[in-house]
Amino acid sequence: MTIRIDQDTLEHACKSIIETILFCLPNAYKGTVYLIGGPPGLNATRITSGVIDSDRQSISWGLPQASDYNHPGKTWLEYRDEPNRPLEAMAWCVEKQKSWTAEDPRADSRSVRLQVEGVWEDFHHMEPVLVRKKDLFINNNGAYPEFPKNSYGETLWQFSEHVVVAVIKIHFRPYTIRIGSPETRLIKKLSRTLGTELLSYQLKEQSLESMRHLAEDKIKACNILAHSIRNAITKSGLIFSLIKLELNFLREQWERIILQLCDPTLTKKGIIEELNKAAIDFKTDENQPAILDLIEVQTRFLELFLSPETGENWVHLQIEERWDELMQAANASSAQRQVIDEKIERLRQSLRLGKTAELLAEYVDLSAEVKQEWVELLYQNTDQIDLKYLDRLIHILDAHDLRLPYQEKSRKTILRLKVLMEIMGELESDTNIALREVLNGKSNEPPQ
Repeated sequence: MTIRIDQDTLEHACKSIIETILFCLPNAYKGTVYLIGGPPGLNATRITSGVIDSDRQSISWGLPQASDYNHPGKTWLEYRDEPNRPLEAMAWCVEKQKSWTAEDPRADSRSVRLQVEGVWEDFHHMEPVLVRKKDLFINNNGAYPEFPKNSYGETLWQFSEHVVVAVIKIHFRPYTIRIGSPETRLIKKLSRTLGTELLSYQLKEQSLESMRHLAEDKIKACNILAHSIRNAITKSGLIFSLIKLELNFLREQWERIILQLCDPTLTKKGIIEELNKAAIDFKTDENQPAILDLIEVQTRFLELFLSPETGENWVHLQIEERWDELMQAANASSAQRQVIDEKIERLRQSLRLGKTAELLAEYVDLSAEVKQEWVELLYQNTDQIDLKYLDRLIHILDAHDLRLPYQEKSRKTILRLKVLMEIMGELESDTNIALREVLNGKSNEPPQ
């Protein structure tokens, strides 16, 4: 069994996700979705491609270029890793259930054209779309089909809770994409949305089959409800995730400017460097893996620009608890513990450094009123985001004196996300109406 929905619905879902990505990522210009069929064949078939125009206003659709993945596609045996055969990024995404980023196409080890013809292709990112096995095979009573094997005789996805149902490929302008960049993380989030949407479409069709004998008015009401719920589930959480991602990006831009005015030892970078050095002082042959893991986690924190509340929680769960385990295993003295605790507390304080009055006073490009409102918006708890908040943020980003590197890009992205939030409000209203009709057993006739 695999994702089985009609072609029009499948193309609509694929176009929707490509459209969202292309409009949200200014450095992306083309997107393609490949459907991965069920076992044992795992046929990879190109469903649709979209190319955004130079004005980024409209997208042209179709499959104009010749491709081995055009219908009927390629079977797993044709694209999996084999000795003496060019490696394909598709095989990596399907077998490993991991993404592939061609940040330097001239050295792309999984470019077939580069290996066969010596011609390098463009910059792109490929992301597998995962669905949980127990969700996809919901009617199989826990019995899963026999999945194919790789060239080493190992069964695919044997120890994974997921299966790959599709692969998203996004092309980027040269030298604007890298492994682990914000763009790749956004595409990963959207891939989960596509998996949920495809599964939702399939569950809807299965439900319609079992409801064939119900009255027409009930079927219509359930269709409205299923459509609204599907959109609410797949889009509501996504919108808030994208807004938070853009706020993190804005904090990153702001702090790279404002923290230049600050003592480096007070910044997150300076404190992380101190913690990394302190971790090395604890290193022994026995705890070396734990030390390396701690340093990796602390270094990764430098790439995150979370809200203060979220950042403090991250520090506690990812850094402070690792230090507690390390010092307990090393029988650290109370003096050693106090030194580390002080550094971690300074790390927490650094999360609010971008809004301190001393630094704001030194930043003279904005008026005091604008600076105060800007940092309030940027550093407030983002668990609750409403349209009024987004309006204020968009208004601030209209101020040219702010001078963020990607200010206009962020403003346009947040403006589009605000429109999506308004649409979600209408969907929620439709859902409530449908729920009342179903629960009260009312027909579609107007009240007398």
